Amino acid sequence: MIDLAYDDDEEGPGENAGSTAAAEPATPGEVRPVPRISVQAFCESPDLAETIESVAADRRMARAHVKVHTGGLLAAAEFYRESATPNLIIVESSLARDRLDTELERLAEVCDAGTKVIVVGHVNDVELYRELIRRGISEYLVAPVDPLVVIAAIGDIYVDRSAAPLGRSIAFIGAKGGVGSSMVSHNVAWSIARNLESDVVVADLDLAFGTAGLDFNQDPAQGIAEAINAPDRLDDVFLDRLLARCSDHLSLLAAPAMLDRTYDFGEADFAQVIDVAQAGVPAVVLDLPHAWTAWVRRTLMSADEVVLTAEPDLGNLRNAKNIVDLLRQNRRNDLPPRLVINKAGMIKRPEITVDDFAEALNLVPDAIIPCEPHLFGTAANNGQMVAETDPKSPVVESFNTIARIVTGRAEVKRTKRGGLAPFLSRLRGKSA
Repeated sequence: MIDLAYDDDEEGPGENAGSTAAAEPATPGEVRPVPRISVQAFCESPDLAETIESVAADRRMARAHVKVHTGGLLAAAEFYRESATPNLIIVESSLARDRLDTELERLAEVCDAGTKVIVVGHVNDVELYRELIRRGISEYLVAPVDPLVVIAAIGDIYVDRSAAPLGRSIAFIGAKGGVGSSMVSHNVAWSIARNLESDVVVADLDLAFGTAGLDFNQDPAQGIAEAINAPDRLDDVFLDRLLARCSDHLSLLAAPAMLDRTYDFGEADFAQVIDVAQAGVPAVVLDLPHAWTAWVRRTLMSADEVVLTAEPDLGNLRNAKNIVDLLRQNRRNDLPPRLVINKAGMIKRPEITVDDFAEALNLVPDAIIPCEPHLFGTAANNGQMVAETDPKSPVVESFNTIARIVTGRAEVKRTKRGGLAPFLSRLRGKSA
């Protein structure tokens, strides 16, 4: 059945209704993942077809199955005379209002019960928008549409608004091994918990050599390995048993950090753990190892935020550029990764200047952390965060800044650069 947005005697949308697509695109972090649904789009223009292809490739659509067809309403009505309709049809139409009504009625005649429809039109008409919504169309967007606007519209139809929103996943990775990505991730998580008073789970995904247990002075008997090895049991209750509580707002899913076995994982092995964790807390910090496997790549591609830590030398620059370019290519609807320059100003070490490093990546660093081996060494050896070791250190504010940015608490830095009545009645009749 197609859901009505409001009844005829209710107040309709405001004066800006019908201009969804013309508005500013949604913020990437505000658009929620779409559930397992089938979506088919019928596009009259190459521009919309390209947009839908971009939608299909977006990480938020990973569970959905999307197919793009050429042709608009007429092609859709003809196609579904011989085929079952999907959960959602997106159809583009440049028809005049009276023809639009007629062709939507033809489409309704061949639609299965429960199918929902989004119309992409070329007229920004408030009254047309209201009429379509009143008649049972789920959404009307005005071309040209931004991919995030389309994903947000799909999410508004299928995501339960009464459910608690998913937490934000924040993946931390180093451009090279030993650059301090884990240190940054742990201190940022501590800042989220302590200063923002927001619940956060740190997942140490370096099962063989992870240091989160040492940094937080924890030695839990269970952790991430048990979560991955028991997918049939994994739910919020089971995960909660595996978490080590480090403070009022911070919990740790620790790595075993033992070499009694090898840790070979499939591409999707960590996805369920992350999904369950996200359902329970506002922020999940993913401490990734410096490795390049299918599951590391997938975790990076699906994370809400990516924080890349690098030292200012040539090897780091090469690796960082490879990572940044890959993320930009595959996450076109997301903001670029966050850049943290660590161990800047190391005595007697030739370095690439921070400005040159940032310019090569076309990124503005969110934090530049100086080389202070005594401070960081003392904190690591004592199982403390930097703010606990020296609360007055300027480095503490760097971690606080990153914490605010990745949780959406700070301003985001950018890179340098009536026929329709039968439609409702028929679908209702089929579901009876």
